[in-house]
Amino acid sequence: MLIEHYDLEVFTPPCDPGAERYAALARLTADISEILPYLNATLRGAVYLPEAQALTWKKGGHNIAFHAYEIAASNVEDREGAEKELKGLIDLVNRTWERRAEITPDHTTRQRPTPMAVYRLLPQTNCKQCGEPTCYTFAFKLTAAQKKLADCPPLFGPQFAEKLAALEAIVIEAPAIG
Repeated sequence: MLIEHYDLEVFTPPCDPGAERYAALARLTADISEILPYLNATLRGAVYLPEAQALTWKKGGHNIAFHAYEIAASNVEDREGAEKELKGLIDLVNRTWERRAEITPDHTTRQRPTPMAVYRLLPQTNCKQCGEPTCYTFAFKLTAAQKKLADCPPLFGPQFAEKLAALEAIVIEAPAIG
């Protein structure tokens, strides 16, 4: 196990007092920088910055940051959710550490797709079947990992096969943690 002990702090970010959202920070006693390339290889949409020993990731609308001695999550709905999110991230790091012999580390830095790049590959019908008012809103939520490709039924029609394949290669669809 890589992370055995940590101090957890849950707070409302000082830049947004009175907000209904929370952030959580786990201060680690172990240096996790060695696991970051393995997380980069397994977390779709992660952005790894080797020179900063940092990896950022979006999961379900939450911003996640992994640093050598810290893991942070922001934009969480409540205190209990923030604690649960951080515990899930600690478990993710430990599971990845245990499986590192099976994973090829990835030291490359990738960019997240922009909402406009995603929008250009969508059907652009504004049909609202995804639950969003426009395809651009849907694209924005896809890039923030708040929606999944499966939420857009028209995209799975044969006329959009090439666009679907292109989207599958670039969008962030976060795996479940827990």
